[in-house]
Amino acid sequence: MKARLAVLIVVALLLLPVAVSVATHTPSTGPWHAASRAPTGLAPDPATVREPVVQVYAARAFAWRGAFGVHTWIIVKPQDAPAFTRYDVVGWGGPPVVRKNYLAPDAQWFGSPPELLLDRRGAGVDALVDRIEAAVTAYPHVGEYRTWPGPNSNTFVAHVARSVPELRLDLPPTAIGKDYLPLASALASAPSGTGGQFSLLGAFGLTVALEEGVELNFLGLSLGVDVLRPALRLPGMGRVGVPNDPE
Repeated sequence: MKARLAVLIVVALLLLPVAVSVATHTPSTGPWHAASRAPTGLAPDPATVREPVVQVYAARAFAWRGAFGVHTWIIVKPQDAPAFTRYDVVGWGGPPVVRKNYLAPDAQWFGSPPELLLDRRGAGVDALVDRIEAAVTAYPHVGEYRTWPGPNSNTFVAHVARSVPELRLDLPPTAIGKDYLPLASALASAPSGTGGQFSLLGAFGLTVALEEGVELNFLGLSLGVDVLRPALRLPGMGRVGVPNDPE
């Protein structure tokens, strides 16, 4: 009886936030090719900010998908570089799915404004840029893409984060696909590099880490508790509690 009650509670905690997110989500109207991809001004101007910079962004997916998840990407700028380089994984258009400078560094994602997840600047960041670019080159799923449960854009950013754990990147629970791991690598470090995770192809798993806290993945929906910065990590709704500091 207690086990059944526990299962019902977990199912309710997974489904109720999704229901709230679906009810409150306002999808972009019109065709995807007409949706805004305009820069937002979140990225610093390379003409005035000469120091090296690494930033990671997330924006709600286009149309109804935005009620469930986000698209993430990473931008880098070495010392004195005249422009940022942006790296995304994009499923349409065929392989290779890793795209360079697909849009402006801080552009809206087809009508959805981005949120800054991580901002690293200054001393030591040039070395991080080199390692990020090496991780981009080594991405193992360059020829495949699946919206659910992965590999997708969030799988790509999680791969880069695991390869450069100094970033301590905490991807939001709405980044569906961040937990995708091949069966041969079901045990791995958490994307933040501050703990570990077990995952069966991104459909079932558990993450325990300083940055992510304790997070359960069920069919791609993530539910957890962040202890370091007290917050609930809810499917569809994202993080509810003390906000993450991107710096």
